[in-house]
Amino acid sequence: MRWSRRLPWAVWGPGLVRAPQPADENILWMTHWNWALKGGCSLGPPRAFTRHYGSSVGSVPPSERHGPVLRSISAAEAIQRHRRNLAEWFSRLPREERQFGPTFALDTVHVDPVVRESAPEELLRPPSELRSPAQPPPAARPSLALSQLFDPDACGCRVQTVVLYGAVGTGKSTLVRKMVLDWCHGRLPAFELLIPFSCEDLSSPGRGPASLCQLVARRHAALTEVLPLMAAAGSRLLFVLHGLERLNLDFRLAGTGLCSDPQEPLAPAAILVNLLRKYMLPEARILVTTRPSVVGRIPSKYVGRYGEICGFSDTNLQKLYFQLRLHQPDCGPGAAGAGGPTAAQRDGLVEMLSRNLEGHHQITAACFLPSYCWLVCATLHFLHAPAPAGQTLTGIYTSFLRLNFGGEVLAGGDPAPLSLMAYAARTMGKLAYEGVSSRRTRFSEEDVRGCLEAGVRSEEDFQLLHSFRADALRFFLAPCVEPGHPGTFVFTVPALQEYLAALYIVLGLRKTTLQRVGKDVAELAGRVGEDVSLVLGILAKLLPLRILPLLFNLLKVVPRVFGRMVGKSREAVAQAMVLEMFREEDYNNDDVLDQMGASILGVEGPRRHPDEAPEDEVFELFPMFMGGLLSAQNRALLAQLGCPIKNLDALENAQAIKKKLGKLGRRALPPSELLDHLFFHYEFQNQRFSAEVLGSLRRLDLAGVRMTPRKCMVVAAVLGSGRHALDEVNLASCQLDPAGLRTLMPVLLRARKLGLQLNSLGPEACRDLRELLLHGQCQVTTLRLSNNPLTAAGAASLVEGLAGNTSLTHLSLLHTGLGDEGLELLAAQLQRNQQLQELNVAYNSASDSAALALAKAAWEHPSLQLLHLYFNELSSEGRQVLRDLGDAAEGRARVVVSLTEGAAVSQYWSVILSEVQRNFHNWDRARVRRHLQLLLRDLEDNRGATLNPWRKAQLLRVEGEVTALLGRLGGPGR
Repeated sequence: MRWSRRLPWAVWGPGLVRAPQPADENILWMTHWNWALKGGCSLGPPRAFTRHYGSSVGSVPPSERHGPVLRSISAAEAIQRHRRNLAEWFSRLPREERQFGPTFALDTVHVDPVVRESAPEELLRPPSELRSPAQPPPAARPSLALSQLFDPDACGCRVQTVVLYGAVGTGKSTLVRKMVLDWCHGRLPAFELLIPFSCEDLSSPGRGPASLCQLVARRHAALTEVLPLMAAAGSRLLFVLHGLERLNLDFRLAGTGLCSDPQEPLAPAAILVNLLRKYMLPEARILVTTRPSVVGRIPSKYVGRYGEICGFSDTNLQKLYFQLRLHQPDCGPGAAGAGGPTAAQRDGLVEMLSRNLEGHHQITAACFLPSYCWLVCATLHFLHAPAPAGQTLTGIYTSFLRLNFGGEVLAGGDPAPLSLMAYAARTMGKLAYEGVSSRRTRFSEEDVRGCLEAGVRSEEDFQLLHSFRADALRFFLAPCVEPGHPGTFVFTVPALQEYLAALYIVLGLRKTTLQRVGKDVAELAGRVGEDVSLVLGILAKLLPLRILPLLFNLLKVVPRVFGRMVGKSREAVAQAMVLEMFREEDYNNDDVLDQMGASILGVEGPRRHPDEAPEDEVFELFPMFMGGLLSAQNRALLAQLGCPIKNLDALENAQAIKKKLGKLGRRALPPSELLDHLFFHYEFQNQRFSAEVLGSLRRLDLAGVRMTPRKCMVVAAVLGSGRHALDEVNLASCQLDPAGLRTLMPVLLRARKLGLQLNSLGPEACRDLRELLLHGQCQVTTLRLSNNPLTAAGAASLVEGLAGNTSLTHLSLLHTGLGDEGLELLAAQLQRNQQLQELNVAYNSASDSAALALAKAAWEHPSLQLLHLYFNELSSEGRQVLRDLGDAAEGRARVVVSLTEGAAVSQYWSVILSEVQRNFHNWDRARVRRHLQLLLRDLEDNRGATLNPWRKAQLLRVEGEVTALLGRLGGPGR
C-alpha cells in the first residue's frame, strides 16, 4: 500500500525490468474498421476492432512456391468449421475475467505486450539474477510486431520456427489466444490453416502412441477431411505449440528417432521433436511459447528466431491498457444499477492512475507485467464498484495467482512434479513473513538469496531453484526505485508481501527448530511408548516390574505436549495478527480500503508522525489476508494451485484467532479500526464465526469514514444477518448516498439511535428513509438528519414515514433546508404520529407563520414534549408570540426559540450553543453571526428587565458564552 510515493525513475536492469524506450520506437498504431471477412471466413457481423502494437492484421503472405491448395469446397467448409470451433473455445473467458468486464472480447480493444528479438548467445548465459537499478541495462534489442515474426532474418534466410519465451505474467497465454482469434476472424491471411496444441494437454499421463494426424483429428475433429492435404499446405500451415516447458523433448537420435510420416504413431514428444527438426512437414511454420528456463531444450539450429516477451516495458502501453480496461462496461450482476461508477468517475480513476504512472513510482515497475495491470484494474473495480456481491480482496489475489500459476510446475515430465506456486509459497512466503515480522518492505540481495537457497541440498533442489529464478522470480520481486535505497528489492505489489506472508502461515510452513525436531521425536516416542508399554504390561503380571510400565506410559504424553506446543505457536501468530489489525496510528489511521485506493491512484496519504522511526511499516492487510485464506472458497482455489490447507489446520487457526479477537475486540475502537475489524470478518466469509465474535457489539461508530459502495457492502454483509439490536449506529460525515442507504438497510433496521448527519442526503434519500420507517422490523427511536439538504420535497416523504412508524421518538431536522413549505407539511401531518417526543427543526429559514403553525400542532400533539425552532427567520414579535402561547399552554410541548424564557435563562441554552460549536465549520458564518447577535440582544434586554441577582448572574454567564462564539466567528463582542 505504498505505491503513491513520488519517486524518480530509475533504470531497470535485465534481471527484473527493461529500460524504457522512446514511444516512437516501441509503439505502432493500427486501427481496423469493419473488417469484412471474405467468403466462408465470416463468423458474424462486421465489428470495429482496435489493436495496439504488433498487430498481425494486413500481413502479406511471404513469397513462397506454395499457393492456396486448400481451396476445394469440402476443405474450405472444414476449415470454416475449424475456425468457428477455435473461436468459440478461445473466446471463453475465465470467471475472474468475466466478472470484471469484457476485457478480451472480440469487439473490444487489445494491447499486445512488447516482443524483443533475442539471440542464441543470450540464451547460453547463466540466468540473470536480480539487478540493482544503478547497474547499466543491456543494449537495446529491436522490437518485433506479430506480423514480423516469420519475416526473413538479418541474413535473408527463411524463418520457419519462432520461439517466444517469457517469465510468468508477461502475457504468453494472452498473446497466443489473441493470435488464434485473429486467424479465426481472417486477420492472419498469411496462413491458410492454423493448428494450436497445448503441451500441457499433450503431456497428460496415460496417452498412448498416436500419429500427428490422429492428434489433430482427436483435438480438431473438423479437420479430418483436410488431413490428407496438410502436407501440401507448406508454409501456409502454422502450428502453435503453447507451453513447451510441460514436455521433456529429447533431440538426440538415440532418444528420438527420425520420422517424416504424419501417419506413424509416436509419442507426442517424439512428434513435436520431428516437427521442430523440420523432418516432418518441413515446410510448415511453427510458433513455440515457453518459459525462459527451458528455451535451451530446443537446439538453436532448429530455431529461426527467438523473441522475448517483455510485457509492458513502455509506460505508454501501461496507460493505454488502463484506459481501455477501466472504460469497459461491468458485466457483474447489478452492474448497470445504482451505485456503479459513472463515466465521469471512470475518467477520474484513469486520470489519477495515469498521473501516478507518469511519476515513475513503484507501480510503474509492477505494471511492467501485464498480469499486474490486470490486478490493479481488478482491485480498483473491487474498491469502486458495488458488484459482484461476495467478492473479497483475498479472493482477487488468489484468483490472480490461479490465473498465472494454475497448472504451472517446476519439474515438467517428472512423475510427481512440484507446483510452482507451492515452491513460491515456501521461498517467497518465507521472505515475506520475515519482512512482516521485522516490519520491513525492502530486502537486500543477501536476504533474497538466503530465503531462496535455504534447504537446497541436492542436485534436484538446485535445478528447481534455477528454474524458479529464471521463470518466476521477477514476478514476485522488483528493484526498489525509492531514492536512498540502492541495491534493495521490494515485492512487485506491496500487498503481495502481506498475502504471501499470510499464505506462509496458514500453510503451516513456518516452523521453529523445536517444532521441526519435536514433531519427529514426539511421533517416534509415541509409537515406541505404545509398543513397549504393551510388552512390559504383560511381563509385569509375572515379574515385580510394575514401575516400568508406568515410566513408559509417560511416553504417551509426548505427542500431547507437542500438540499443545503447536497450539501455543498458533495462538502467538493469532496474537500478532490481532495486534496488527488493531494498531492505532494517529498519523496513518485510514482504513485499509482507503489506503489501498490511495496507493494505487497516487493520492498522498497522511504524513508520517515526526517522532516515528522512518523504517516503521504498517501491515494491516496481513490479518485480512490470513482470515480470507481460511475461507472455504479460497482454500478450494489454493488446492488447485497445489497449496492445500487441511481442514483441521484451518479450524485450529480459526479457533486461535477467535480467542484473541474475543479478548481484544470488545474494546471501543476508532471508526477506521472498527471498519478494518468488520473487513476482516468480510474476508473470512464465515457468518457463524462473525456472529460469535461480534455478538457483543452494540455501538457501530463509523463517523468520518468515507462509506463507498464497497464499504457499505462489507458492513451489510457482516452485520446484516445478525439478530441483536444495535444501541447506536453513527454514520455522520460518511459521504453516504441513497444507494449506500439501501445497501445498509438490514443494519439500519436494527439500530435504536441512527445518526446520518452531514451526508448531503437529498429528497431521494428521504424516500429510502420512508421505507425504513415504515418497515415492520424498524427499531429506530432516534433519527438525526441534521445538515442534509432534504428540502420540502424530502419532508413530504418523511411525514409519510412518520405517519406509519411506531418506534421513532426523537427526530432532528436541524439545518435541512425545509423552509416554510417543509414546516407547514410537518404541521399538517404531525398528528398522524402518536409517539414522537422531540422534534428539532432549527435553522430551516422558516418565517413566523410557518413556525407558529408547527408550534400549535406541537401543543396539540399527545406525546411531543420539545420543539426546537431557534435560528429560524423569526421576528422579535414572532418570538414573543411563541413565548406567550407557550406560557399559556401548560403541560404541553416546550418550544425553544431563544436562549431565554421570559426573564430567565432557558434550560436549553447549552443545547443551542453546543449545536453552534458542533457545526462551527459547516454553517454559513454570516448567518450564524446574525442569529447569535439577536440572541445576545435578548439576553441583554432580559438582564436589564430583571432585578433578581441570581438571574442576572446566569444571564451574564450565557452572554459570555455567546460573546466568545461571536469572537470565533469574527463578529463584534461586547
